[in-house]
Amino acid sequence: MIRLHHVPFSRSFRVLWLLEEMGLDCEIETYDIRDGSLRDRGFPGLSPAARVPALEIDGIALHESGAIVEYLCETRPEAGLGRAVGHPERPVFLQWVHYAETMASLIEQLNMNHVFLRDPSEASPVVIKLNTARLKGTLAGMEARLGGSDYLLEGGFSGADAMMGFNLFAAPYYVRLDPFPKLRAYREKIEARPAFQRARGRDGEQTFYDRDFYPVPEVKA
Repeated sequence: MIRLHHVPFSRSFRVLWLLEEMGLDCEIETYDIRDGSLRDRGFPGLSPAARVPALEIDGIALHESGAIVEYLCETRPEAGLGRAVGHPERPVFLQWVHYAETMASLIEQLNMNHVFLRDPSEASPVVIKLNTARLKGTLAGMEARLGGSDYLLEGGFSGADAMMGFNLFAAPYYVRLDPFPKLRAYREKIEARPAFQRARGRDGEQTFYDRDFYPVPEVKA
């Protein structure tokens, strides 16, 4: 039995997508980020921070999407989605897996300020401006390092793409991708993957973004 604890259109999508890429079926336990269900139903026993994803697999419970991606890739090497110790692409694989969280942490901060504050007037325009600039910088850094291959590693699609690729569907709520042609092309490639489409079909609809784009508010003098 594999059970994924999941919020639609969240970091847990990375795990759902990777399971689909590996051909591993899972039971999905869905939560709503707003209704307190992540603090109930025994979930804090699976994740110390009471945040998705959590994955029950192999008789254990794992949390943190990066750790789950690495575990799945290392324990299912036949899928060819990891890079084992000693593999020449191992360092690059690890760097992209963890760079994904550098980017995602900025998206999370913008989510907090734009979407999740109960009183929108408490949002800080200065913090939003700084984090938007930082997010744009992480996208520019990724754009500069994408080479001629279809995916992050020359050897082909990997768990690093499942970690990073999801960000490129969340970041455009705050930063336009128009200046980043390589990122746009990369996003189109991963979006066309059958496993990605199957995962999206199981993902569920997100309920927290109420518009397509959130501009930086004016910083008052």
